[in-house]
Amino acid sequence: MAYDFDLFVIGAGSGGVRAARFAAGFGAKVAVAESRYLGGTCVNVGCVPKKLLVYGAHVADELEQAAGYGWTLEEGHFDWGTLIANKNREIERLNGIYRNLLVNSGVTLIQGHARMTGPNEVEVEGQRYSAEHILIATGGWPQVPDIPGKELAITSNEAFYLKDLPRRVLVVGGGYIAVEFAGIFQGLGAATTLLYRGDLFLRGFDGSVRTHLKEELEKRGLDLQFNADIQRIDKLEDGSLKATLKDGRELVADCIFYATGRRPMLDNLGLENTGVELDDKGYVRVDDQYQTTAPSILAIGDVIGRVQLTPVALAEGMGVARRLFKPEQYRPVDYQNIPTAVFSQPPIGTVGLTEEQAVEQGYEVKIFESRFRAMKLTLTDIQEKTLMKLVVDAKTDKVLGCHMVGPDAGEIIQGLGIALKAGATKQQFDETIGVHPTAAEEFVTMRTVTR
Repeated sequence: MAYDFDLFVIGAGSGGVRAARFAAGFGAKVAVAESRYLGGTCVNVGCVPKKLLVYGAHVADELEQAAGYGWTLEEGHFDWGTLIANKNREIERLNGIYRNLLVNSGVTLIQGHARMTGPNEVEVEGQRYSAEHILIATGGWPQVPDIPGKELAITSNEAFYLKDLPRRVLVVGGGYIAVEFAGIFQGLGAATTLLYRGDLFLRGFDGSVRTHLKEELEKRGLDLQFNADIQRIDKLEDGSLKATLKDGRELVADCIFYATGRRPMLDNLGLENTGVELDDKGYVRVDDQYQTTAPSILAIGDVIGRVQLTPVALAEGMGVARRLFKPEQYRPVDYQNIPTAVFSQPPIGTVGLTEEQAVEQGYEVKIFESRFRAMKLTLTDIQEKTLMKLVVDAKTDKVLGCHMVGPDAGEIIQGLGIALKAGATKQQFDETIGVHPTAAEEFVTMRTVTR
């Protein structure tokens, strides 16, 4: 049977665009349908604008430190509107780049909501297209718990387009998005409270990292409230919002920001027409080659619920393109030792196993930890501490995990990710000459076992 396309991609986010571009480069006839914005969550309401806002919030730290280096500065003034307008201009530029990447690769770009009408057919705005392969890459969507007044809260989707910086912000959630936005709002001048229903945020991260970040955020004056959850939200006469907690307390804010999880974006996708099955958590069920239960349909990225990170979706998209159209270049995605960063203030960088994971997996471990005040702060009154930690297999000397909380953690952990991927030992870390004076050299100078 002759199809209109060899590959029809639903969703022009990071994974979908990567799969489409490379499939077209391998000679396939490819189409991409997108109903919102090119670049997906990451470019538009995720990693990119978030990092720009983190940079903006971090300026306050630089201004505070400047006096110690002899700078006398007039009182600064922050304008939220200017930051958002500049951010929007950069996102528009990136949207154009994504469009050019697709079009210049020979991909047919179709604007509109795509719905599968069969295992080899997609309908967009009344027009039907046939395809030998269909790739679902529609990403995720933030969700707010179903409580009275939920419509008064915002999520990361809306936060990037607020007209004004709220004076008082209540951030709800314990994941990395909640922690990052709490730092953004506080750094830009809002009185910020982080509310989390558990004992301590960032579940799944190394215990030392979680505790250290908690201490540093408290030093900065962030109001952390654990074992707390909202029962309902009401709007007051002056326009502010009242959050009634399950323990009966009431908190008043100008903005309530929810970061309590994301769901796969599968709305009106036509899955019922295809034989595609979902797993028990609502994600698209796929095998190791991203094949769904329908032979002609694949899925990657946030909709399959594995590792929900942009670089992982990129790798999965590349894997699909190669397997289908350049099989001699195909190699499976390695989900081990994926470096990650949390752009909190201070930021986190981590790769490999946490101490808790290593113990659970039966390793006998040696722990190396160092906490120190960064050299940059020695001429200031700021008492922030950096944490660095190595988790080492006591039997083989192999480094199982590297963890950091402190300036440039994300930049530093990327290089260590290569070392862990290569199977580096603690002895090799020790024999590596440090770059002096840097914080990064601490990773190769830790000699004493902490426990």
